[in-house]
Amino acid sequence: MTLYPFQSALVTGASAGIGAELSRLLGEADVPTVVVARRGERLRELADRYEGFEVLEADLGTSDGQQRVMERVASVDSPIDLVVNNAGFGSGGNFHELDAGRLGDEVELNVTALTKISNAALAAMVPREHGYLLNVSSVASFQPSPGLAVYAATKAYVTSLTEALHEEMRGTGVNVTALCPGLTKTEFQEQSGTTEYETTFPDFAWTSVESVAAAGLAGVAKNKTIVVPGALYKGLVATSDITPRAIARRLSGLATGLRT
Repeated sequence: MTLYPFQSALVTGASAGIGAELSRLLGEADVPTVVVARRGERLRELADRYEGFEVLEADLGTSDGQQRVMERVASVDSPIDLVVNNAGFGSGGNFHELDAGRLGDEVELNVTALTKISNAALAAMVPREHGYLLNVSSVASFQPSPGLAVYAATKAYVTSLTEALHEEMRGTGVNVTALCPGLTKTEFQEQSGTTEYETTFPDFAWTSVESVAAAGLAGVAKNKTIVVPGALYKGLVATSDITPRAIARRLSGLATGLRT
């Protein structure tokens, strides 16, 4: 069993994918965890497996859902040690062909909800001089991604915000980390309309949910600024700083198979 320094945790988007695996790892480590998502039935199935788990059924795409999670994070009577902002989704396709309402919802969840919950988390943790904030971003945050334009833009925001918060928290006792996975087989492909990626990209390009979740928890425990799971993606991120932006966006567009 892996031992973590967290006394309690809250994970958003815990009903599937990376969020469910993060919750499982915390459960196996006997860390009481508040699991958050819209799908209450899945959360209850998860919570039934681990002692000390709490279900918070909330739609983080709404102000009411965001407020409920912020209030739980701010609780003094039952404090949260680790907050994981994992909830999010993407929209695959050419920007002008996508539904504007869906794109607005994507920004609301990926950016607004994460920002508000991060604010509530740090406001609670700084006075205690202790805490952990893990924001799940993506390698897509390091370059423009034609075909996933809004998703990549929201994740660029997440990575930039998290880096800034990491520096703001220096010396406070609060750790802030951005987890930036590459291709990982979850429900994301189906929800974003990118299921063709599973045949377009070779097996070696995919990282496992288990390795991504484990890397994220280990990284925030060590107060790493950015965690990029997998040697392939570590290399891609390293070269993104020296690749001309015109070339990077062209290559990204060719990789998705969409017009750029």
